[in-house]
Amino acid sequence: MGHALDAGGRRKQKKGRSVWWMVHSWLGLKLSIFLSFILLTGTLAVVAHEIDWLVTPAMRVTPRDAPQASWGKLAQAAARTEPTARLQTLYAPIDPWFAAEAWMDHGKGAPSRVYIDPWSARVTGTHRWANVHRFLRQVHRHLMLPTKIGIPIVCSLALLLATSLVTGLVTYKKWWRGFLRRPRGGDARRMTGDLHRLGGLWSLWFVALIAVTGIWYLVETLGGQAPVPKLPKVASASPVSGDALDRMAALVQRQRPTLKIREIRFTEDNGVIFLGQDQAWLVRDRTNGVAVDPSTGRITMSLDGRNLGVHQRVSEMADPLHFGTLGGLATKIVWFVFGALLTGLAVTGAIIYTLRLKKERRTASRKLKVAWTGMGAWAYLCTALVLLALALTPGAIAGAS
Repeated sequence: MGHALDAGGRRKQKKGRSVWWMVHSWLGLKLSIFLSFILLTGTLAVVAHEIDWLVTPAMRVTPRDAPQASWGKLAQAAARTEPTARLQTLYAPIDPWFAAEAWMDHGKGAPSRVYIDPWSARVTGTHRWANVHRFLRQVHRHLMLPTKIGIPIVCSLALLLATSLVTGLVTYKKWWRGFLRRPRGGDARRMTGDLHRLGGLWSLWFVALIAVTGIWYLVETLGGQAPVPKLPKVASASPVSGDALDRMAALVQRQRPTLKIREIRFTEDNGVIFLGQDQAWLVRDRTNGVAVDPSTGRITMSLDGRNLGVHQRVSEMADPLHFGTLGGLATKIVWFVFGALLTGLAVTGAIIYTLRLKKERRTASRKLKVAWTGMGAWAYLCTALVLLALALTPGAIAGAS
């Protein structure tokens, strides 16, 4: 009788694992087209600035062992290049081999970009608004759709990743022993399955990270945004000249000597805002800043990332963790590698389930046809979303800011 109970318990346990496995496999196949597209564009978005650097000669400069030009000289160079436009934002170089970048507002349509050598303050070239970074950011974030529609659709995949993580661990018996298990040879299904499990184990931390931050973005879209500080209004002022900007930058550095200015915004209502990194860890540049009224030269507000509430802190941590910008190029490379691995998991997961369907149905049909029919209506829906995003791209990246 004891043996009968043991057998019954094992059957029940096996059935339970089978249900988990079916959920894992079903999600991996049905939504594989859409999931692979979002994972691939997100992976490329991590290094989108670097891709733009490779394809845009004006963004490339030679690092020098010399003092860099002042913010005022950079602003003057941009203003001389686009005299009919208003300087909207000025960015410090992302890395020493990048040019500084100015966004110029032409009154209607998207801004243009002016690239400036940060040492000589010489303009190296101009570029339209649309670039690789803009395309990847928008297609990955909201599929070129209105954000209220696109972001929830994309972020719902975070729930899929979380479910796949849990079901994968449940179905992989004694998974903690598999980190150093070599893939077996033999048929394609066995090899693909072993590679899928091995890659999944080593990317557990990354899957969890992307799932959690993706769920957070979904929460924000559904009304859970953290409060954003309101800056004081200032009187409209004429464009800030180079010398005036340098005086304001010097004032900001006296007030906040530890602030590393990375961005300057020239607003019409809130004055000139200096943003960057300070003593708070794992936050976006916008959390540390000083606003200056250009008409009086006085500081109107100072923001310090160390003073954030819990809700704000979580919100500001999401981007550095999701895109791997917390440690510069080194962490972006790590995020890119694991993003590619995660994309590979989506592809191999679909292959595994396709091979299983092909074996069960004993069909001679090609794997692609088996996969397509196995996805059912989801194949058409997912493909339609991808094609729609690509069709909307020309208008979306050319006109949005």
